[in-house]
Amino acid sequence: MFLSDQVYKKTDVLVIGGGINGAGIARDLAGRGLAVMLCERDDLACATSSASTKLIHGGLRYLEHFEFGLVRSALKEREVLLKSAPHIIWPMDFILPHHKALRPRWLIRLGLFLYDHLGGRKILPASKSHNMTGTLLGQPLKNEFRFGFSYADCWVEDSRLVVLNALDAHEKGAEILTRAECVKLERHPSDEGWLVTLYDHVTAATFMVHTSMIVNATGPWVNKTLDLSGTLAPEHKVRWVKGSHIIVPRLYNGDHAYILQNEDKRIVFVIPYEREYSLIGTTDVDYQGGLDEVGIEIDEVEYLCAAVSKYFRHTVKPENVQWTYSGVRPLLDDGKGASAVTRDYVLDFTDYQGAPILSVYGGKITTFRKLAEAVGDQITRILDRGGRAWTEKASLPGGELVADFNAFYKTFRREFTWLPEKLMLRLARSYGTRARDILRGFKRVPDMGAHLGDDVYEAEVRYLVNVEWAMTAEDVLWRRSKLGLHVSEETENNIRRLIRHMQEQMGQEQVQA
Repeated sequence: MFLSDQVYKKTDVLVIGGGINGAGIARDLAGRGLAVMLCERDDLACATSSASTKLIHGGLRYLEHFEFGLVRSALKEREVLLKSAPHIIWPMDFILPHHKALRPRWLIRLGLFLYDHLGGRKILPASKSHNMTGTLLGQPLKNEFRFGFSYADCWVEDSRLVVLNALDAHEKGAEILTRAECVKLERHPSDEGWLVTLYDHVTAATFMVHTSMIVNATGPWVNKTLDLSGTLAPEHKVRWVKGSHIIVPRLYNGDHAYILQNEDKRIVFVIPYEREYSLIGTTDVDYQGGLDEVGIEIDEVEYLCAAVSKYFRHTVKPENVQWTYSGVRPLLDDGKGASAVTRDYVLDFTDYQGAPILSVYGGKITTFRKLAEAVGDQITRILDRGGRAWTEKASLPGGELVADFNAFYKTFRREFTWLPEKLMLRLARSYGTRARDILRGFKRVPDMGAHLGDDVYEAEVRYLVNVEWAMTAEDVLWRRSKLGLHVSEETENNIRRLIRHMQEQMGQEQVQA
């Protein structure tokens, strides 16, 4: 029940979940003119959305499962997303070495022909066949893999994609509440819509939200969120599939990636990562453990090492692994094996006595915008207010007026000649045009404030805290960036101290106000 002494907020739509689907939906709805609030119990992109293989791709292997509609939709989205955020999304060539004992060459060529033509490709290059003997592409591979194919997809900084969607939503009027956990759903006792109880993990306070509609975009927790009502019964079963990745020292030169076939009909990617490393993944393992303690198992590490070692001259061993990450994908259970279960999504709508709720099942990072658009179309019909779809030709923060990243970077270098080259490129890649907001008014490196170590400066951390909802060193080092792979323990501690100092200052200012 509503308690009059608690903080009380009202909105058109409450989006529960701060992953890519939740942030994308909040952005779409805010841009249509609706009052939107997003709540996330932890940090943005704290779970599945920061544990992907970081690809914007059609899903070449899904053609074997005859998911032509999903592949077509995803292929169309590659270039839409590339245009929206070219600072964090860029083309990447993928090399598929031909393994004579697995798929025949003609079948791969046919699959790549479909991949080239299903999505109306305009920017990305077409696939090619290669004799890789004596070439850069063949250099890291064993001698038997002389022939292969190449095709293009896109790389994405996945957790930054989530943050930029949330930032765009906020700039269009949405309220973004991190560390705010939904703990109870109930129909409003005297009005249409829902009364939702949120718990603030920072202040340990609870507050109430009266919303006309709820969007349940909590990923693996989608059915657990419905349970908070005490009355709503899930219509769909969720299949938890864990995907794990390993990071090893860089295995080869070049900006291209490899896609490796395996005897179990799965594929493993080997991708250049953070300049000094190679990312290897992913596994597909049915998961039934706790969602707050997801981690890689040794057999997954061994599987990924073995998959690469079958193709590469250099044997990859578990002791070479520098870092790992794992995430649980909430897939719609269609009764198939873990690697074959559909990556498509379903939007489930329920009107509970005048309190509508829409739950998102499944999906993949490549199609998040289309999913959000479908949700926006449905909600404007249900509420009978709000504008039309708008995101297809819109830029994300930092991607404004950046038709080509290289052209932007040339201009950026002329503007900030005093920045060290390595730091300049990292800021441009991470923030795009918004890097100018971090650097505005500065003429030399010392103007950026305290040097926290490893080319990390106070100005950047302050921006992440003040603008991008970072609240811990982990938010800065692992979700707003991957600096955690590069910086020293001393730098990490300096970042932690600065954030703590900023929070103390903000607390004092609030008390004085």
